[in-house]
Amino acid sequence: MFRTPLRTLSTTARKSLKIGLIPADGIGREVIPAAKSALEALGSDIPKPEFINLLAGWETFTKTGVALPQETVDILRSECDCALFGSVSSPSKKVTGYSSPIVALRKELDLYANVRPVVSVAPEAGQKPDVDLIVVRENTECLYVKQETQTVTEAGKEARATRVITERASRRIGQMGFELALARPRKQLTIIHKSNVLSITDGLFRETVRGVPSLPEVNGKYDSVTINEQLVDSAVYRLFREPNVFDVMVAPNLYGDILSDAAAALVGSLGLIPSVNAGDNFVMGEPVHGSAPDIAGKGIANPLASIRSAALMLRHLGYNKGADRLDAAVDQVIREGRVLTPDLNGKSTTAEVLDEVLKRI
Repeated sequence: MFRTPLRTLSTTARKSLKIGLIPADGIGREVIPAAKSALEALGSDIPKPEFINLLAGWETFTKTGVALPQETVDILRSECDCALFGSVSSPSKKVTGYSSPIVALRKELDLYANVRPVVSVAPEAGQKPDVDLIVVRENTECLYVKQETQTVTEAGKEARATRVITERASRRIGQMGFELALARPRKQLTIIHKSNVLSITDGLFRETVRGVPSLPEVNGKYDSVTINEQLVDSAVYRLFREPNVFDVMVAPNLYGDILSDAAAALVGSLGLIPSVNAGDNFVMGEPVHGSAPDIAGKGIANPLASIRSAALMLRHLGYNKGADRLDAAVDQVIREGRVLTPDLNGKSTTAEVLDEVLKRI
């Protein structure tokens, strides 16, 4: 059982907000503490944050033989209201006994939606950004079920992967996408698929998401939302040529992962893109970037995506005022352009960028 129903958090008089912190690997250990400092700076705009440090990741696996300790899962379920996850250094080759802890956490906590806003910062506050879209990625299935086999045939090695698409998961992610689209000015939802080739799996995803407005319990709620479709390969092309055609993009797991990483190039860096892993009972913020082992420990990791992920987490919980303050502070730092990390062509450190954000909170 989870500690508190998600949708009641911000409407309940609360003295504290218990947040699990899972820095995991690489630069996660540098950017999650930055997000923690930003949350602490919000004062009375959120309940007093209480942080619980938790273990997961490749280094945890090398020390204990387990990438996601059961204790971490149990504490998140029983003691935490929400969480922040850093990054994980999963090996590119198969390691016996190892499985990605973030993929496992999404399944354990039923965090079926990975919501990734991609928004550029306008030159002046109040101006419309050039890029303003959300990738809504199904988080629990597709090829990420990790059911792979390898056999040896007369022609050599043969590897196969099972792809799972279910009506239930497609419906849930579709409903999340329609809810987000309904709350936005353009009210437009684009279904991303490749059903001209994968007619059964992507066909089921496409048909199920398209059918969400017709569900009896919806009762016309999404009638004002315009539904579009785009093949995933042409979606990548249009994303770079005319990103303004997209509002909310709903995609199966693998497509959503690739699209959101690609979209980061439109706004300057993966170090700016936040996300939340959301379910009906829990939400976990997670910067989209990886563990960046090439810069880990150098103090130059960009903390802005993790701070934005904290804001997105607060917004999902209903603490909009605190979220607005974090987003506004980050936007101001980016807009001024004086104190930025090297990924944004700056020369500043993680600590220096954090200090600039804290001054503006």
